[in-house]
Amino acid sequence: MTGHGRPTTLPTVEWYDFFIYATMAGLVFSQLFFEPAGESVGLLLAFASVGISFLFRPLGAFLAGHYGDKVGRRAILVVTLVLMGGATTLIGLLPTYQSAGVIAPVLLILLRVLQGVSAGGEWGGAALMAVEHAPADRRGLAGSMPQLGVPLGLLLATAVTALMTGVISPGDQFLAWGWRVPFIASVVLIAVGYFVRIAVDESPVFQEIAAKKEQASVPIVELFRKYWHLVAIAALIFVGNNAVGYMSTGGFIPAYATSDAVGLSRTDVLVAMTFAATVWLVSTLAAGILSDRIGRKLTYQIGYVWLILTIWPLFLLIDSGSLVNLYVGLGLICIGTGLTYGPQASLYSELFPASIRFSGVSISYAIGAILGGAFAPMIAQALLDATGGTPAIAGYLIGMCVVALIAVSLVRDRSRIDLSINNQAEQEIGSTVFDKRPVPAPLREMSSSVR
Repeated sequence: MTGHGRPTTLPTVEWYDFFIYATMAGLVFSQLFFEPAGESVGLLLAFASVGISFLFRPLGAFLAGHYGDKVGRRAILVVTLVLMGGATTLIGLLPTYQSAGVIAPVLLILLRVLQGVSAGGEWGGAALMAVEHAPADRRGLAGSMPQLGVPLGLLLATAVTALMTGVISPGDQFLAWGWRVPFIASVVLIAVGYFVRIAVDESPVFQEIAAKKEQASVPIVELFRKYWHLVAIAALIFVGNNAVGYMSTGGFIPAYATSDAVGLSRTDVLVAMTFAATVWLVSTLAAGILSDRIGRKLTYQIGYVWLILTIWPLFLLIDSGSLVNLYVGLGLICIGTGLTYGPQASLYSELFPASIRFSGVSISYAIGAILGGAFAPMIAQALLDATGGTPAIAGYLIGMCVVALIAVSLVRDRSRIDLSINNQAEQEIGSTVFDKRPVPAPLREMSSSVR
């Protein structure tokens, strides 16, 4: 289906906000907000605060899915932008434990919860605004656009942090005040993002739904009554990518690479993470284009096999203590994360029927994020503390990717299916390999006419 409005904006602002927190959690939050717990436990608590926000993503997904399927995609995008940016700016203004005591980490976690609610609602709206505007043969490319917001957000977050640690506020100045600047700067990004986002036209699919007055009365109930198994499979498809991605973006690899065990400098590692984000960005875009040629499912399968083969070498390269090897390891792993992230918006959108699509893609994404990346950095740190090395971490991540590879092999590729509300009947059948119901002849003819 094609749309006539301008394409949606990339959710870079929201992911910049999200990754700034994750980056600072690995670098300074154990000292600023969890100092009484000691270095080791404080780092675990800092990583746990990263994961806590994931627990509230389903709440954001439920709310955004409900209202996104009832009142539209665009309004939800504006709300999530303001909520995420406001919480991020306030984090930059928080007192530390040293000046305010226990209230400081409490306020930090409350604002992180708001970030989680916002992130849970953001992705589904951005994905559908991109995919539902696109022609059938370019949905993979269009769907990769909101996916680019994640590596772009990481790129911006790590670049700004590297600038602060290496140039503007090096050494003790970064701990004293420099860490606040990237958070407070979010207010500028909010203003720009708001004016761009309100100029975007509503999704043409939702315009049809509204015109026909076919909004589901309670989309969440219908989703779980009819499609709970599809939500479960879609969530598991995401767990491998999310677990691997948040090992770096969630702060574990920057923290580990700058620890005494490896010994690299903070700024050098942050610059390497900026390189990694660039590779992730390029591979994500390439994966979206590739999925239009060979299908979403096969692109995913190639990506997960790549990750399974490169996770173990990644940690061997990091453990070598060589900065060059860190670049090589991150570059290899980010090719795989791109291949398993670029097709996600189009794959998810094509799995769910139009009337409950926002709810379906948002909740699947949120659950997958909890199961995959929520506590991956904390689990990794706990495994490191328990075993004294990284092989157990590599095994854990490989296991997550195997689960995701199996899950994506259970869905059918529906790359060219008509996404409009007029084709709801066909959209309701055949999403998984277990669904053997035949597509009625009239629907087959209608579907083939739009391919």
